[in-house]
Amino acid sequence: MPAPLVYATPLRTRFRGIDARDGVLLRGDAGWGEFSPFWDYDDAESAAWLRAARESADHAWPTPVRDRVPVNVTIPAVGPERARELVLGSGGCTTAKVKVAQTGQSVGEEVARLEAVRDALGPAGRIRVDANAAWDLDEALRRLPVLDRAAGGLEYAEQPVPEVADLAALRRRQHVPIAADESIRRAADPLAVRRAEAADVVVLKVQPLGGVRACLELADAVGLPVVVSSALESSVGIAAGLALAGALPELTHACGLATVHLLERDVLDHPLLPTGGTMPVLRADELEPRGDATEGVDAATTQRWLARLARVEALVGSDAGAHP
Repeated sequence: MPAPLVYATPLRTRFRGIDARDGVLLRGDAGWGEFSPFWDYDDAESAAWLRAARESADHAWPTPVRDRVPVNVTIPAVGPERARELVLGSGGCTTAKVKVAQTGQSVGEEVARLEAVRDALGPAGRIRVDANAAWDLDEALRRLPVLDRAAGGLEYAEQPVPEVADLAALRRRQHVPIAADESIRRAADPLAVRRAEAADVVVLKVQPLGGVRACLELADAVGLPVVVSSALESSVGIAAGLALAGALPELTHACGLATVHLLERDVLDHPLLPTGGTMPVLRADELEPRGDATEGVDAATTQRWLARLARVEALVGSDAGAHP
């Protein structure tokens, strides 16, 4: 099998507090998989990301029930003009996820961004906001009505507060639907969201949750509508998200998988981007990294990733890729 490929690329816009994205591509019998946990994840938490990568590389994904997936455009914490440009250049997306709760930004800046997105989408478009668990309950109760008005109605608010109990209280005390992300993705007990009736939607990400099959099992156990979202991966990782979205029995919301446009460089000659507001469901063996996919990666970055991969492989051992 080919040796692991380390990639690195700047981001076009600062996102999730970072300016660059990097990771490792792994080749197996089924195709290519991606291992790219963020650097604030320790080795133990990164184990799920490796299981996901090994599943993609070593096992064929489940048979899809749809060949294309509707997706949203993701709007970072940018100014209104840039937000409008991103919507208009999104490949026909009619749903937008808008980042809010950015450190150092005012509510007025968030309102201007949402108004610009609504103007670009038109009255029929859907807008969701993502606060990445940055508010406490009182702040969320103050902010969501303001943002809901600015957006002309929110589809939902993603993880506005960190605690499941506060998600449940927020859901009871105001009318904007609630989506759970971190309370699923980084939780010891992801089913607590269901028991507490704390969300209307769950956001699932393939790498952090251990693979496509693990996500399908979790979706079935939670029993709520699912939005499949990216972990800001290259197109190889995005393909795994599309495989999950393609295999879900029901898909009622656009998915957050159109994020490759945030990267300066992708690893494929033909990056996975939306057309007509949708993206195709592929097989892992249909992905082939460019010959220069490792362009711009220095020796120190390569060694750092290969050392991390070796540590996590030792931790995971024979459990990697389990879920055949």
